[in-house]
Amino acid sequence: MIKDDFPYFSNSKITYLDNGATTQKPQRVIDSVVKYYSEYCANTHRGSYKDGNLATLNYEDTRDFVRSFINANSSREIIFTKGVTEGINMVASSFVKENFKTVIISSLEHHSNIVPWHNLGYKKGNGLEVVRFNNNLEFDLSHFEELLKKNPGAFVSVTHVSNVFGIVHPIKKITELTHKYGGKVLIDGAQSLSRINIDVKEIDADFFVFSSHKSYGPTGVGVLYIKESNIKSFKLYQTGGAVIDRVTYDDSTFLDSPLCFEAGTQNIAGVIGFKSALEYIKSISYEVIQKHEKYLLELLHKGLGEIDDVLLYTHSNLVGGNLSFNIKDITPIDLGLLLDKQGVAVRAGHHCAMPIMEELGIDGTVRVSLGIYNDKEDIENFLAKLKRAVSILKD
Repeated sequence: MIKDDFPYFSNSKITYLDNGATTQKPQRVIDSVVKYYSEYCANTHRGSYKDGNLATLNYEDTRDFVRSFINANSSREIIFTKGVTEGINMVASSFVKENFKTVIISSLEHHSNIVPWHNLGYKKGNGLEVVRFNNNLEFDLSHFEELLKKNPGAFVSVTHVSNVFGIVHPIKKITELTHKYGGKVLIDGAQSLSRINIDVKEIDADFFVFSSHKSYGPTGVGVLYIKESNIKSFKLYQTGGAVIDRVTYDDSTFLDSPLCFEAGTQNIAGVIGFKSALEYIKSISYEVIQKHEKYLLELLHKGLGEIDDVLLYTHSNLVGGNLSFNIKDITPIDLGLLLDKQGVAVRAGHHCAMPIMEELGIDGTVRVSLGIYNDKEDIENFLAKLKRAVSILKD
């Protein structure tokens, strides 16, 4: 059983269905982090001694592994960050701010792909445009192209997979249309790397961001992929140690990418652990992950369909991993609390996606988000406990 690879499930009886927020970590990831701290803990790119060299070797080996994993051209294109939020903020401040009059986003964005644009002065109708969705919450490509025609040379920033509803955006078509009208594209892969094989050459995104902790790796680590042709135009986000070529009291010169974008001491243990997480995903294969996830989603839909007054917000087939719903006349927070009392962990609320909640006329939803260790028993237990919670709240 895959669950046996994850110590969390030996120490907790919780039915864990909040993988969109963070995933549990397999033993091999924990072991790699502990090994760094217990056997060769040293800073990278600085020491000329054995442990420092080993730390640097393993840190840079992760960079090259990530490059291969997402099929990037060069390790120069792989920048380690704290996560998706920092990656988007870096692109916003270092690339978009001075070069783009208009930013286009989708209707299903997480706050981390809305607030950074506000912070730079982009507002809806005044530098910020939002692509409409259809009845199934799917991305409206016709409206998108209209916006591109009106705003040639725009910067487009969209999620790959919705953290709320699991809608999978047609990112290949999005990048094609954006480039057709002279724009640039950032794809938020926070919810996709754990379940979809990412090939940045095929996608042809200018920027792609993802986080380790949503893909079975440590927290505090992310990756910003920058297509090499964009590196020269990308300004330094912050400076300090590790990015420097030479410093005098009058001037500073900087190293080349990727090191010039990684000021200070990075999360070395986390980066090394992330490689172990990606190796784990690779050992299972995306084909197996997707087949299993599809099976679990079908069980979820079938079970929810047997509960009175269930409100689903999409019937799209373009869904991966996350499913949101409500029960008529019951608040999602109350459902979440009663499920917790029964040992089931789901997310209830607005999921850092207030604008789409407002458009749908709701305060929030209950979200079930799946991981590779979830199984039929988890879904059956969730559905049984949900029915009990509904019964209690409707009495």
